[in-house]
Amino acid sequence: MKKLLFVALGLSMACNSSQKTVLTPIEEAKPNLDPTTYMETITEEELKEHLYIYASDEFEGRDTGKPGHQKAVEYLRAAYQELGIPAAKSDGDYFQYVPLSIAKLPMGNITINGKTYTNGNEIVSFTPAEGTFDNIVFVNNGIEEENYSDYDGLNVEGKIVFIKGGEPKNSDGTYVISGTTEKSVWSNFSESYGKRIEIAQSKGAQGVFYYDQDNYSRFQNRFEKIKNSAQDRMGLKDDQNNSFVNVVVDAAVANNILKNIAQENSPKVLDATIAINLENSNEDVLSQNVVAIIKGSEKPNEYIVISSHLDHVGIEDGEIYNGADDDGSGTVGMLEIAEAFKKAADEGNGPKRSIVFLHVTAEEKGLLGSKYYTDHDPIFPLSETVANLNIDMIGRIDPKRSGDRNYLYLIGSDKLSTELHELSEEVNKKYTNIEFDYTYNDENDPNRFYYRSDHYNFAKNNIPIIFYFNGTHDDYHRPGDTPDKINYDLLENRSRLVFLTAWEVANRANRLIVDKAAK
Repeated sequence: MKKLLFVALGLSMACNSSQKTVLTPIEEAKPNLDPTTYMETITEEELKEHLYIYASDEFEGRDTGKPGHQKAVEYLRAAYQELGIPAAKSDGDYFQYVPLSIAKLPMGNITINGKTYTNGNEIVSFTPAEGTFDNIVFVNNGIEEENYSDYDGLNVEGKIVFIKGGEPKNSDGTYVISGTTEKSVWSNFSESYGKRIEIAQSKGAQGVFYYDQDNYSRFQNRFEKIKNSAQDRMGLKDDQNNSFVNVVVDAAVANNILKNIAQENSPKVLDATIAINLENSNEDVLSQNVVAIIKGSEKPNEYIVISSHLDHVGIEDGEIYNGADDDGSGTVGMLEIAEAFKKAADEGNGPKRSIVFLHVTAEEKGLLGSKYYTDHDPIFPLSETVANLNIDMIGRIDPKRSGDRNYLYLIGSDKLSTELHELSEEVNKKYTNIEFDYTYNDENDPNRFYYRSDHYNFAKNNIPIIFYFNGTHDDYHRPGDTPDKINYDLLENRSRLVFLTAWEVANRANRLIVDKAAK
């Protein structure tokens, strides 16, 4: 690993000397100030005291919208008030209300060219929609890359686009996107489906009809599981109330829209009429992010966001899922990090840039609290957000992993900013000496953890991130995730690492350079 060097060019005026001085990250950030003075306020004892309360049965698993969730946000607000750290919002409220709702499965049908199909059978849609559309555009695979677009020459604004899965091939059998016999990301269903929807939306489309016979059963099985279990789905109210149509169809429906769909590869306007009648009813949910801030002393309008999710999965079959590791560990770690920064500020050594402490709701429901913060109502401008350090499960040991117990999985540190990655390595070597494991940072890792915690909503907005993670274990999303199983010495050291990394990012002379594009 290439070692990070920050070079401060200082010209000594004495004795005709012009010697250059090379400073380490922390020395550049705060000359002659040892941050371990504040790091040492992060202790096993205080972490344990917080977590035995926060992950107790009294909090009922902190399920979003339930009484235990409300106890959790009240606990966090009281903690910041006791520390004397103000709310991030200008009105002094620590709560950022996140408008959520529970959506029922839509019931109804769709008529295409005179034939009617029932939701859950030949078609699957998880969102309500209604209306009649005769502006249907086939956009082949719905792909757009730097040197390729299925949308070339097509105006799809206000229209329904019809997309089939897969990716285009050349006449010699190679793939157009990769230029080789290797498939690209567009053949990865889990990642590419959402990208196709986002591209269609960015083009102004009214909705998407999607055909992928290989994966249709996945949608149908999910529909049936939700229907049979009476499971409700939570989402951002604004997203659920939008008018965008999203329908998945089987082979018979696809061929009704466009005959011989499997052989069709040329985008075109279709002669088809679609009448949609899918209705459901939603139930509003009370939910909050908890957000506090320590203002920067020199660059108060640049922000480092430290985040963790405050929720867990609640009670199932009468058993409380306490979520001590997921993500009680990250939550209490943040409280201790906040205390360390506050002590520094009280002694006149506060961070140059502002530190935002963002406890997000509804991570377990689909990263909803962080999505609301980034996509709907950022309290502070994303353009001035320098980095996000996200903590999600840092109190346990992955039993599948061999090696030193003093380890941590790091994900995403090198995805957007080379400087952040090298800075992270340097700070760790200087102070905490944790073994960094980048197993889950691999683009080809099937777990896809990079896309599964709240940092991703920052990363997709080109904000450099680090995701700190100890990996899963047998108690992951199980009643056994209790505070007595936390390794508090590891939780202490890992929390100190995050503090020291945030300290450097906040105090360095220049903000981090984003030298890579978001994926």
